[in-house]
Amino acid sequence: MSPLAVLTGPPGAGKTTVGTLLAESLAVGFRDTDADVEAVAGTTVAEIFFDKGEPAFRELEREAVAVALREHDGVLAVGGGAVLDEQTRAALRESGSPVVLLEVGISDAATRVGFNRDRPLLLGNPRQQWQKLLAARLPVYVEVATHRVVTDGRTPAEVVDEVVQALGVTR
Repeated sequence: MSPLAVLTGPPGAGKTTVGTLLAESLAVGFRDTDADVEAVAGTTVAEIFFDKGEPAFRELEREAVAVALREHDGVLAVGGGAVLDEQTRAALRESGSPVVLLEVGISDAATRVGFNRDRPLLLGNPRQQWQKLLAARLPVYVEVATHRVVTDGRTPAEVVDEVVQALGVTR
């Protein structure tokens, strides 16, 4: 068993929104590894970062992705930083699941995220932090992606349509 599709991308790309709609459109389940981490830890991602630090979060995230890749056969959204971990990248490759990179520019990301929510990696100057984060992560996103879909200026439904087309699945 492996996911029908794995969605990745930076904060504000629409992984959860698009993933939920994609799963509904394909009549499969949706799973988000950030939610899995929160369920296991009994607290929010932001609190894990603040109380235990990023390394502790990344370890929980690595395990959450590995479990989801083994157990879930629907649409899976992985946290934006999950692909930074080599073990996670290897697990994604070995799963055989298509990995869809949802790409977004800073203007659309700022509108969607608001840069004012519980995003521990965007503290301080959120726009500058987001740009630095994307610059560091983009090569890794591209490395694991089997498909790339730009989300800028598009509705979630339009993005879902393109993802369905890229995956070559029928609804």
